[in-house]
Amino acid sequence: MANVKVYNMKGEEVGTMDLSDKVFGAEYNEPLIHQAVVTYLANGRQGTKSTLTRTEVRGGGAKPWRQKGTGRARQGSIRAPQWTKGGVVFAPKSRDFSKKMNVSAKRSALFSALSKKVADGELLVVDGLSVSAPKTKEMAAFKKALNLDKRTVVVMDENNADVILAARNLEKFSTISVNEINTYEIVANAVVVMTKGSVQKIEEVYA
Repeated sequence: MANVKVYNMKGEEVGTMDLSDKVFGAEYNEPLIHQAVVTYLANGRQGTKSTLTRTEVRGGGAKPWRQKGTGRARQGSIRAPQWTKGGVVFAPKSRDFSKKMNVSAKRSALFSALSKKVADGELLVVDGLSVSAPKTKEMAAFKKALNLDKRTVVVMDENNADVILAARNLEKFSTISVNEINTYEIVANAVVVMTKGSVQKIEEVYA
C-alpha cells in the first residue's frame, strides 16, 4: 500500500495518507492508457465540417462554350473544381469520430495512469482547497508554495466556484471535479494535485 505526504495550502506537511493498491498501485499499461486518451480526444471532436462538391454547388448546368473551334480548353461546366466558385475536390464531409471503450478498460487505464503518477512522485495530496475570495493571488500563492511550475491539474472533491475562478487565469494550471477525472487529464499534466476528499471519493467508488 502506497503512502503519500499530505500538505496544506501553505505547502506545509500536515500528515500522511495510505492509498488503495487497486487504484493507486496498479500495473503500468501504456497501450491501454494510449487507447483511453485517443478515445477521449476522438469523442471531443464535433465532425461538423462540410464543403460542396461539384455535384452540390449551385449553377453550371450549361456547357460554357462549344467543344471545338474556340481555341480555348474544353470545359463542361463553370462549376468544375478549376473554376472560381466551383466545387471542391474530395470535399470534407460531416462524420462521426466517436470511439467506444469498455468501462472496465477505461477504469484500468485511469488506475494505471494514477499509479504511474504516484510511482514517479508526481501526485500530491492536500488536506483541503479553499479561498476567501475568487482572487488569483490566493491560488498563485498556493501554486508557489507547492512549487507547481510544470503543467498541473487540481482534482477537487466538489466544485468550488471561488477556487475555479481564482485558478482559471493561472498559466499551466487547471481544476476539475473528481467526477470529471479521466485518463487524459492525468497524463496531459506533469503534476496531479488531489484533495484528500477526492482521493477518498475515488477509493469509495472503485476500491
